[in-house]
Amino acid sequence: MQKISTTNATNLFRNKCKEHGLKVTPQRTIVYTELLKATDHPSIDIMLKRARKILPNISFDTVYRTLLSLSKIGVINIVEGYGGSKRFEPNTASHHHFRCTNCNRIIDFYNEYYDNIKIPADIRERFNVMNKRVSLEGLCRQCSKKK
Repeated sequence: MQKISTTNATNLFRNKCKEHGLKVTPQRTIVYTELLKATDHPSIDIMLKRARKILPNISFDTVYRTLLSLSKIGVINIVEGYGGSKRFEPNTASHHHFRCTNCNRIIDFYNEYYDNIKIPADIRERFNVMNKRVSLEGLCRQCSKKK
């Protein structure tokens, strides 16, 4: 799976904001741009630190609301925190996650078989499934070497 270019992602961000009536503010742009650079599925606290390197007075609330707004308009994804903080990613392509239970790293992976998992009939009858993601857990390569 090919990653979207920064220019294309920025254009998508601007277009989606306008389409949903959100102003393209410096704060939103900084939060989105910093998330685009991320490969670690950062939490809000980490995103706040990164945004403050560029805009020192940006508030936690602004970063939090921005991330939630960008998720609602579909330019980023929320990766549930597995009992911890919500984490965020700019990768909106169909993919899955592996989470290390030792270091909590979340690693994206692509798998056509998982993309094509059939939704059981009883689930389809009870729910309107809008997305399918598989989440695997275990030890990453680095943590496996330490054990």
